Amino acid sequence: MSVTPFERAPDNPRATAGTTAATTTDTGAARVHAKTAKTTGSTGSTGQPGHPAGSPLGRRRQHGSGRRRLTRSSVPYLLIMPAVLGFATFKAYPIAASFWISLTTGNGNDRRFSGLANYRRLLDDPLFWTALKNTALILVVQVPLMLGLALLVALALNSAKVWLRPLWRLGVFVPSLTGLVAAGVMFSVILNRDAGLMNWALSLVGIDRVNWLGSPFWARVGVVLVLTWHYTGYNAVMYLAGLQGVPKELYEAAMVDGAGPIRRFFSITLPQLRPILLLTVVLSTIGTLQLFDEPYVLTGGGPDNATLTVTMYLYDNGFKYFDFGYASALAYALALLVSVLGIVQVRLMGERR
Repeated sequence: MSVTPFERAPDNPRATAGTTAATTTDTGAARVHAKTAKTTGSTGSTGQPGHPAGSPLGRRRQHGSGRRRLTRSSVPYLLIMPAVLGFATFKAYPIAASFWISLTTGNGNDRRFSGLANYRRLLDDPLFWTALKNTALILVVQVPLMLGLALLVALALNSAKVWLRPLWRLGVFVPSLTGLVAAGVMFSVILNRDAGLMNWALSLVGIDRVNWLGSPFWARVGVVLVLTWHYTGYNAVMYLAGLQGVPKELYEAAMVDGAGPIRRFFSITLPQLRPILLLTVVLSTIGTLQLFDEPYVLTGGGPDNATLTVTMYLYDNGFKYFDFGYASALAYALALLVSVLGIVQVRLMGERR
């Protein structure tokens, strides 16, 4: 019986085994490659089953992941964006626009660049120097008087010997809650020459009537009285908070060493209150330099410009004469003056290291 070539047994068994193994390996590799290609094609680069990388949904998921990362990194900026926009709209832009206007002359669309002409005009304006002198005079008299009274009131309210201290503290602070215009109207009635409460009280002790609002000197005194009445309680409460933060051990140690009340005040109380004293001096100085409401309601700047302040003069030029260029120059001159005085006060009264 003859054997066909397909049925013939191999002459070399080792060669047959090697061929069989190579065939099996190639078949397995092909199957793995096909399975990998199938898996890759079904999941795509997004790793999500059933959506290839090139499909619209796969691209959408890739972009969505990028948006999520962008949102996480931009959350802080989104949170501060309202404050930044508000500052840029209502602070930064008006400040820059006001500076530009201070360098121009004219009104409306007929505004022309004039350089420093408004600032040179300011230096030669006698009414500006009158307003600055009035403001400086009120500052020098009123601020020390007010802060001195506030410190005395705070020391009294901090004493354990005072009864009903919460009630007294409330009564001292209430005037600062009164509106500035309301305070001006009230004192215009109190200081009235003919029917005012102040002249009636003076008449009880035999003093003639005083023309509080018609005399240049007494008009300035009236403005000082309004400011002192309105802001003393506010500063007293700040001083009182500082006094309550002074350690009692310091006073006890000083008493053991034989220090009296005056020595304890100048050696312990004032040094401990230095930060609050600096704060109140700076705030009071800035507020007085920007003084407007009280003299405007009380005297209107008179008599004879005796109570005209820099801010009132700025207001007159801007909203009575519509000279916005000169008014803007006045505003920047006032801002420069406030900045210089603030820096000087901080250098003189700040803590020395």
